[in-house]
Amino acid sequence: MKNATKVFKFGGASVKDADAIRNVANILKDYSQEKIMIIVSAMGKTTNALEKVVQAYSKKTGDAFALLEKVKQEHYQVAMDLFGEEHAIFSLLNDTFVEIEWVIEDDQQDGYDYIYDQIVSIGEMASTRILAAFLAHEGQSVTWLDARDVIRTDDTFREGRVDWGITSSLCQQKIPGLFENNNLVVTQGFIGGTQENFTTTLGREGSDYSAAILAYQLNAQSLSIWKDVPGILTGDPRLFENVQKIDRLSYKEAIEMTYYGAKVIHPKTIKPLENKNIPLFVKSFIDPAGEGTLISTDVNVTYPPVVVVEPNQVLLHISTRDFSFVTERHLGFLFQQFDKYRIKINMMQNMAISFTVCVTERSERLAQLIPELEKDFKLVVDRNLELITIRHYTKDFVDTLSAGKIILFEEYIRGTMSMVVKEIPKMIRK
Repeated sequence: MKNATKVFKFGGASVKDADAIRNVANILKDYSQEKIMIIVSAMGKTTNALEKVVQAYSKKTGDAFALLEKVKQEHYQVAMDLFGEEHAIFSLLNDTFVEIEWVIEDDQQDGYDYIYDQIVSIGEMASTRILAAFLAHEGQSVTWLDARDVIRTDDTFREGRVDWGITSSLCQQKIPGLFENNNLVVTQGFIGGTQENFTTTLGREGSDYSAAILAYQLNAQSLSIWKDVPGILTGDPRLFENVQKIDRLSYKEAIEMTYYGAKVIHPKTIKPLENKNIPLFVKSFIDPAGEGTLISTDVNVTYPPVVVVEPNQVLLHISTRDFSFVTERHLGFLFQQFDKYRIKINMMQNMAISFTVCVTERSERLAQLIPELEKDFKLVVDRNLELITIRHYTKDFVDTLSAGKIILFEEYIRGTMSMVVKEIPKMIRK
């Protein structure tokens, strides 16, 4: 049975500066009589900035503290705009960023992924401290929750795998009491904690997944993800004109779209909601009164063509050195390597003496994978490619999107067409 709690997720763009945080507070005023769990991402481009701190520390470039100081000052400036010069938030922020200083003061003893999670996760800690403080400042009934206390993962750093049993127990123990005296609970997306109290992250853009985890655990009435677009669109408006908003989607269609790379919601978000039939609304924080897109149980809808474009793709052409067939034994080994280095295969094709896969460029991981494969296989690597996927395609639509491109790899399956392409070099007559 659903309870009355709703779950709202606000991404980095919705809390990027003081005005954006005021806007979130205004949105929440319209729900002042409701119980809402609020999941928040790091502010603006903070995650990218903290990744640079990690890289500087790992490579010993000497500027890790300077890069961190810039991030700190940006947060202090937002707090000053919201509260003035005197407020307890400044002490809380200082205590939050000290966690990074403790890490980078010492020589690196731990692996890159572990260090990444301990540093980058602080972005979410800082943004939620500021938002919770501002909501209280505005007179709203709110408490702050450390997500690491309720979302338990294994120690796969940068892609923590959720222990649903322990997470369920922790949520039942800790969350209901928070709503007894407060209507709003603010917590972080993207992060969790191990049994040993180390911080983990749930994969890039994992805040949506955090929201789905907590909606599932709370048996929430609904989950709303607030974005800078009016809902789920038929294509990226930065790449295409005349995109349309889709009013309703089935869980199945949403899973298909996110699997092929649609960025509106994280791929892991849908399944926990479908399991408990929790409706998902994708709404606009720019136009809060807009209807957005509803994702729910199967609906009788005829969908228009939907386009997903994934840049920075790499084709790996793998073949045996002795020109023997690629057998199940070879494939088993190859999939083990992709799993070991946590590289998601976007497309694949098995031929008699070759196996071709399309993956997203992850330089540090491919730098480990490729030498491993070259020990036993011949390898040809094509970079700087684009993966275009069209759901509910028509021939005319495919022809339009492939014009002026070389198709290196294509696949048609269940109403979905995918192609890996590169631009045809423009030839100018002498």
